[in-house]
Amino acid sequence: MGVEIRVEHLTKRFGRQTIWEDVTLTLPKGEISVLLGPSGTGKSVFLKTLIGLLKPENGSIVIDGTDITKVRERELYEVRKLFGVLFQDGALFGSQNLFDNIAFPLREHTKKSEKEIKDIVLDKMEIVGLTGAEKKLPGEISGGMRKRAGLARALVLDPQILLFDEPDSGLDPVRTAYLNQLIVDLNAQIEATFLIVTHDINTARTVPDNIGLLYRRHLAMFGPREMLLSSNEPVVRQFLNAQRQGPIGMAEEKDASELEQEKDIALGELPPIPVQLPTSSGETRHTQREPGSWLREHGIVPPPGSFPGLDLSFGNGTKPASAAAKPAEPSAVRVMSTEERVERARAAAERSAAATEEAPTEATPARKAVAKKTAKKAATKVARKAPAKRSDA
Repeated sequence: MGVEIRVEHLTKRFGRQTIWEDVTLTLPKGEISVLLGPSGTGKSVFLKTLIGLLKPENGSIVIDGTDITKVRERELYEVRKLFGVLFQDGALFGSQNLFDNIAFPLREHTKKSEKEIKDIVLDKMEIVGLTGAEKKLPGEISGGMRKRAGLARALVLDPQILLFDEPDSGLDPVRTAYLNQLIVDLNAQIEATFLIVTHDINTARTVPDNIGLLYRRHLAMFGPREMLLSSNEPVVRQFLNAQRQGPIGMAEEKDASELEQEKDIALGELPPIPVQLPTSSGETRHTQREPGSWLREHGIVPPPGSFPGLDLSFGNGTKPASAAAKPAEPSAVRVMSTEERVERARAAAERSAAATEEAPTEATPARKAVAKKTAKKAATKVARKAPAKRSDA
């Protein structure tokens, strides 16, 4: 089972430049969280700060009861053993074959025999679908295989926390889909706490239990997936739905004149909320919430066409209409009044001022291996009469 990470009032600067400040969030143990944000907002810096590679100017990071911002190097070294990290490019040693790359943390941090190391490495390579590639060099394999080799290396110490720094970077959509499935299956199997930094909107909409968004040196929002996917907060809505209309521009934030030009542009309905990506075996993850549970709890009716294939009711008992059945009428798109648009532009300007001031084939074995392990684990749970999922929080 993973561990909780509690971040409070965290601030990071490089000289006079503030990367982000007063960031407060809690990564629930065992859950999958995604961190989003425009390029240059410090998402990778946040990951490096979580593992103690960078020291924040203010705030605390409490991991398994230890505030890593206040400990000595020796204690920090021990806390880091809780982590596994998948870097953007895999970060493999080019002169070592995959076996030695994956075995490196075991040889560096443990006193295991070579036989024990071999058994562990081969097991992790099977999990990520790299069986038979032990002697290949990083330069001899595809980008997708390098990602999976990096993931196998991140798993060898059986981490309780897994950090993914843009795992989909450089991958085509099909291999990104396979990697997403592998992440979900892994979470079901090892029940570690996952944090994924990504720009891939499909990943953000379908994979995580929680979503966070960094914007203009602050955490704009963090919470359950359904909360952000149903949010009308301008920044969140624009980013999660890949829209041009909104406060985010090419230079991170649009100026008042750009917002004024958009004031009469109609905003469409929020897109449907998709069903969360299930495990390959169909097993419910231990920390996975029931579809629509957050929406029901807060009395929110999701956009039409949400949760396709599920017979769900919300609010006053109504069901989200099928997107296909919904007639395409002009009235389906609400045109905001000029007054509303001007007020939004004014509010955005005030916020800005305040902020300034202060391989399908090669991936198939991975899915099969993880599905086999998760199915075996599910059978063990049933045999012990242990509940397969938690009650909704």
